[in-house]
Amino acid sequence: MSTPQLLSTALTELIGIRHPVVQTGMGWVAGPRLVSATANAGGLGILASATMTFEELEQAILEVKGRTEEPFGVNLRADAGDAAERCALLIKHGVKVASFALAPKPELIATLKEHGIVVIPSVGLPKHARKVASWGADAVMIQGGEGGGHTGSTPTTLLLPSVLDAVDIPVIAAGGFFDGRGLAAALSYGAAGIGMGTRFLLTADSAVPQAVKELYLAHDLNGTVVTDKVDGMPHRMLRTPFVEEIEESSRLKRLAPTVRRTLEFKKMSGMSWLDLARDGREMKKNQGRSLAQMTLAANTPMMLRAGLVEGDTNAGVLASGQVVGVLDDLPTCEELISRVVTEAAECLRRTQGYLVP
Repeated sequence: MSTPQLLSTALTELIGIRHPVVQTGMGWVAGPRLVSATANAGGLGILASATMTFEELEQAILEVKGRTEEPFGVNLRADAGDAAERCALLIKHGVKVASFALAPKPELIATLKEHGIVVIPSVGLPKHARKVASWGADAVMIQGGEGGGHTGSTPTTLLLPSVLDAVDIPVIAAGGFFDGRGLAAALSYGAAGIGMGTRFLLTADSAVPQAVKELYLAHDLNGTVVTDKVDGMPHRMLRTPFVEEIEESSRLKRLAPTVRRTLEFKKMSGMSWLDLARDGREMKKNQGRSLAQMTLAANTPMMLRAGLVEGDTNAGVLASGQVVGVLDDLPTCEELISRVVTEAAECLRRTQGYLVP
């Protein structure tokens, strides 16, 4: 039985969800099964589209719609060559939320909003939050350095208040959240909800292979490492023998595998060399990546796929937040969200006792 709404925030009102909990758009992990399970449990599930072809994305959207009548979102690469076409796909199928890893152009935000789609870019600095807010973004998501995947060095406890002070739109906090105490703390800061990645990856509804989930659960608080050896950008992932080997290897030794994985990515994505070049040009323009970093960027999807889809930890990497060190179970999305919001409500009630009458 679904947990009734216990908390009302700007996020729940903006999107029409019961609980202020977001399952983030993790590549190879946030597929239709996990997204729909999150939506049916009352949270906001976000479909990861960066690792999908255009056709695969449309099929995934239709599958989610077949599994749930609740609102859900799609995470998009704002710098992708076909970003506008993918946004048109969201409009066509009535997707409620468009989230972005990088700031989408003002014209794209305006087009999405004209069709009633809620736009939520991810930001890493207060100035970025102010920029997208001025362009019309409905909300922003921040991720502190504790989070998995591409991450910065500023912890959530400092990044969150600085962004909250910078904008008047709802702010979703991610990076280090896994339970109701975290949700209560984020709401106390002034956030409208929390985003969780690793915690949702480690659920019964996640399609990640069971053996890989058990490997995650075996790690402690020192079980992650931030490295730029995978794609040239700081990337928090599970500390495995393969990752430690990458950390210690020379650039020359990594060259042949890099070329091979780039060719695999080109084949999997159906992109032409011209498409790859255009994407690389956008990365350089929007992210300031060097040529070496752009060359490495095509590695990331294939290395994540090897670990998260194929379960080959000897050839793949596993993105992970630091919270992996405190997790020890694999609940369903329904069980997870229920206990998170129930615990958060109890925490907030309990803290009322600290107020002097």
